[in-house]
Amino acid sequence: MALPSRTALRAATLGLLAQIAAAVAMPDAGAAATLKIEPGGERLAEALSRASPGDILVLEPGIHNGPVVIGKSLVLEGRAGAVIDGGGASRVITVDAPDVTVRGIKVTGSGGLLETEDSGIFITRKGDRALIANNRIEGNLIGVYLKGPKQARVSGNRIIGLSAMRLAERGNGVQLWNTPGSIIENNEISAGRDGIFVTTSKRNIFRRNRIHGVRFAIHYMYTNDSEVSGNVSRGNHLGYAIMYSSRIRMTGNRSEGDRDRGIMLNYANRSQFTGNSVSGGAEKCVFIYNANRNQFRGNRFEGCGVGIHFTAGSERNVISGNAFIDNRTQVKYVGTRHVEWSEKGRGNYWSDNLAFDLDGDGRSDRAYKPNDLVDQLVWRHPAAKLLLTSPAAQLLRWAQSVFPAVFPGGVSDSAPLMVPPAGAVK
Repeated sequence: MALPSRTALRAATLGLLAQIAAAVAMPDAGAAATLKIEPGGERLAEALSRASPGDILVLEPGIHNGPVVIGKSLVLEGRAGAVIDGGGASRVITVDAPDVTVRGIKVTGSGGLLETEDSGIFITRKGDRALIANNRIEGNLIGVYLKGPKQARVSGNRIIGLSAMRLAERGNGVQLWNTPGSIIENNEISAGRDGIFVTTSKRNIFRRNRIHGVRFAIHYMYTNDSEVSGNVSRGNHLGYAIMYSSRIRMTGNRSEGDRDRGIMLNYANRSQFTGNSVSGGAEKCVFIYNANRNQFRGNRFEGCGVGIHFTAGSERNVISGNAFIDNRTQVKYVGTRHVEWSEKGRGNYWSDNLAFDLDGDGRSDRAYKPNDLVDQLVWRHPAAKLLLTSPAAQLLRWAQSVFPAVFPGGVSDSAPLMVPPAGAVK
């Protein structure tokens, strides 16, 4: 038998050394331990310092002292009645390692300083794939802060802020910065400044969250290519604020009884709004400010002071197949351009459109124009409201109906629907 060459021996030796190194570096799944932690003292901090990657630390009922830092990939979970209390200092739990799970724990008692980002649970950029699940996060300045990790998930938590503080001084329920691929889902959030606030991020998903008692339910800033779906905003100042962001897919969300706006777009572009509903008396169902090339289809805007108010040069927006029901003013548009709100022969449903459909095609036989010359005059000169019932105002409206050429521009729906479209029905 021929002896192996020196090159073959060298390759085999290097391969064996690589296998040994990999085995040493890889955590032994069989060596992972489940450790029970009794409350009190520094037991939790000491257990975290001694734990190995892969361990499961189980908190027994009672108060465990924080703040603590999780610097290894492990699971921290609590039995019923387990509490981590930060004692009013800093961040109660800091996650500073990848693949950490925190679940089933009440987390309370953060510090109160926004400048130091005091939080119930703070996840650093090292905390990729963190899972924060089924916790009660209560009485903290910021509930959960994702600052830089990739693909983190915050799921099934109840997050209650500091209702005793003035709204502007509170932190957000969930705050995100530069955390691509992270998901916020199935949480109940209340008593913060904003429910979910995200800035300078991408590819995030916010779905099936229930948010009440805050300023903005969901607030986007400089965040692109993301999804907002199936959320409920109830009784907030504003439901969904999409600002300086592009390519947002907003589907199946509800704004119920929000005070000022259901949906607001400010420098938001190329986004899709489908199957959402706003109801309950907001000042404006939708406010669009300098937002371009967005698509609104199959939404329901009901019972607001203004159905849609758009201004400041918003252009190339598609608004088709929506239902505008019982808004005091269906559309407010101050401008001289003629804007068409139908697409491929399909417009929107307008509850105040007293029209006929003689050919039975489901569309009104005449175009719908929500605003007239008198509306434009009043919006530009609010004091003119005193003249709304005057003979002069009536003469202007009559002249416009007889001579359409005097129509000053504005929204026109050339194919208004006779019944609310299926996608826009509650």
